Amino acid sequence: MAKLTYKDAGVDKNKGYEEVELIKKIVKSTHGKEVLADIGGFAGDFAPNLSGISNPVLLSGTDGVGTKIKLAMEMDKHDTVGIDCVAMCVNDILCQGGKPLFFLDYIATGKLDPQKMAELVKGVADGCKIASAALIGGETAEMPGIYKEDDYDLAGFAVGLVDKDKIIDGKDLKEGDIAIGLYSSGVHSNGFSLVRASMDQAGVSLTDKFDENITIGEKLLTPTKIYAKEIEDLIKNIEVKAISHITGGGLYENVPRVLKDDLSVEFNLSNLKLDPIFENIQKWGNIDTDEMYNTFNMGVGMVIFVDPKDCEKALEILEGKAEVVGQVTKGNKSIKINL
Repeated sequence: MAKLTYKDAGVDKNKGYEEVELIKKIVKSTHGKEVLADIGGFAGDFAPNLSGISNPVLLSGTDGVGTKIKLAMEMDKHDTVGIDCVAMCVNDILCQGGKPLFFLDYIATGKLDPQKMAELVKGVADGCKIASAALIGGETAEMPGIYKEDDYDLAGFAVGLVDKDKIIDGKDLKEGDIAIGLYSSGVHSNGFSLVRASMDQAGVSLTDKFDENITIGEKLLTPTKIYAKEIEDLIKNIEVKAISHITGGGLYENVPRVLKDDLSVEFNLSNLKLDPIFENIQKWGNIDTDEMYNTFNMGVGMVIFVDPKDCEKALEILEGKAEVVGQVTKGNKSIKINL
């Protein structure tokens, strides 16, 4: 009878050690004085600065990148989806006025490729730097038999902090308040099953040119925008009444999550400049316009709600990164979109 080893079963521990060595400096680059230990321990150590916070509340968020991962694998480009993973978690924390503190990632793969994993972690670290969060730990699991050798998945978990008295929850929203849309960077990380189906129907390839500078694949892999700086600047200077992160389901599904039962929002998007990637997806799949707005962010990655008197100030702070897209009305949590 043969003597089996873990490596014979498909798990190479030495590759794991190699990955840890590759990512140590990457992870360390996200650390500030709040991080008390290097990676390698059983848990991450983080001592938050609580100055100016009288009643601290921890906020948390977890998410993945969905089937956008498949595009990264097909393009053999792995250094951006980590940014997406961070964005999907920390943008949710921002919606309640939280400051992102730290992040942990989880990567599962069929066969460990240390260099590829290091590229993934580099993306995560880049996202953490944008969000001013520390990457304090994670896990890479080699899972032969569950994943194909070259396949992987990526998920994350973020923790943020807010003073209880400053939680943003929409409780003060009223009729007449203004909806300001912060521009997205493209498709972000939702709806990619429909994107891929549309491309397949039209016979479009990821390596086809999107424009003279980039391919369709490169355009679709544009990372989800992280709005940490914009939201921080806003809540320091004006009263932000509610924030909605526009993910899967678009404006129709995400905006009602911050509305009281007797309020609705009417959007006027007739002047919103639509990224051509959305027009192409709609054309490739012959997709109804209503389906597009029920699936994708359609150019608006975050909606903030402010009092009309604060609208001009908010737009000044956002410096061309946003525009007025609608207004709160009386209603029953319904969303109306005028195009």
